[in-house]
Amino acid sequence: MSRHWPSLLPLALASLVAAGCSRPELPARTTAPTAVPPAAANAATPTMPSDPPAAPRPPANRELATFGSGCFWCAEAVLEQLDGVLDVTSGYAGGKVEHPTYDAVCSGTTGHAEVVQVAFDPARIDYGTLLDWFFRSHDPTTLNRQGADEGTQYRSVIFFHSEAQHQAALAAIAKAQARLADPIVTQVSPAPTFWPAEAYHQDYFRNHPDQGYCRAMITPKLKKLGLDTKK
Repeated sequence: MSRHWPSLLPLALASLVAAGCSRPELPARTTAPTAVPPAAANAATPTMPSDPPAAPRPPANRELATFGSGCFWCAEAVLEQLDGVLDVTSGYAGGKVEHPTYDAVCSGTTGHAEVVQVAFDPARIDYGTLLDWFFRSHDPTTLNRQGADEGTQYRSVIFFHSEAQHQAALAAIAKAQARLADPIVTQVSPAPTFWPAEAYHQDYFRNHPDQGYCRAMITPKLKKLGLDTKK
């Protein structure tokens, strides 16, 4: 787990800035994540007669969305508050090596972005609404940077899973650009293999709401977006 921050928030923020990184140092993990190829993300696993009873199936109209908007702790905390979002998984996508680890991705040498893969029920929340929240919850005009998080792993990117999502992403960029003075630098690319991040990154804000980075960055963001009283 991440180390404990000092109890005084100003001191934590000062240390963070001085260190040149907005998140605390995390322990190295040696276990590589398991990939989820785009075409297999919704594939059913055969049930053998000797298997235990299967878990309830997700809605038949379950769809996936994959977004990169800086720190995946932040993106996860925002999107999992939305009605119609079934699950949010932090991970890595868009790189050139297999089985990326957090440390490798943070080095900036793998080409991966920190992303979240969102499972959602389109009958309750449509892809366009998710795109609206994507643009509201980060700055799409800063290249390879969100706040103090800097590097290609923090780039703004939409990985689309269908041509309909592709067109919706382009329309959302045009819509968002109309209210922004600086040009949007968000990339739009076909969804590549998604590599789930290490277990300690999942549901990070829910599990560590009092951790220094969460208190300094995520809690204020949720409050600003009006999501601090949801889910």
